[in-house]
Amino acid sequence: MVSLKLQKRLAASVLKCGKRKIWLDPNEINEISLANSRRNISKLHRDGLIIKKPVVVHSRARVALRNEAKRKGRHTGIGKRRGTANARLPFKVLWMRRIRVLRRLLRKMRDAKKIDKHIYHSLYALSKGNQFKNKRVLLETIHEMKAKRTKEKALAEQA
Repeated sequence: MVSLKLQKRLAASVLKCGKRKIWLDPNEINEISLANSRRNISKLHRDGLIIKKPVVVHSRARVALRNEAKRKGRHTGIGKRRGTANARLPFKVLWMRRIRVLRRLLRKMRDAKKIDKHIYHSLYALSKGNQFKNKRVLLETIHEMKAKRTKEKALAEQA
């Protein structure tokens, strides 16, 4: 058995890959052993005696499957959690989402003339002060305030 260490090293250099990716034809060992230059090696490569092996497949099929399951809520129990609740979904992000929803609603209602600028301003300040848990609560408050306003106007007209 002839040592083909030199040929393998040269082939790796010529084909720009690692030595583990080089395949030397076991039936043509004698011919390969005669090649002692890069030019000879590249000639053998053209003839198919030396081949660059393909990249090994690193399948992500299992990862995709697991991610699909995670989307359904599997593998996310208490035992699988490493970070704190705040690290996993920051309170700040939740706050930003909520406040943007509330402010968007207030702006929309003010622009549609459903609430006047005074109600808008007071509700804006209240929402900044964390008074409204969600959009529904804010809407309820708006309706209450509007009803109160109309009642006051009706009383004022009567008097």
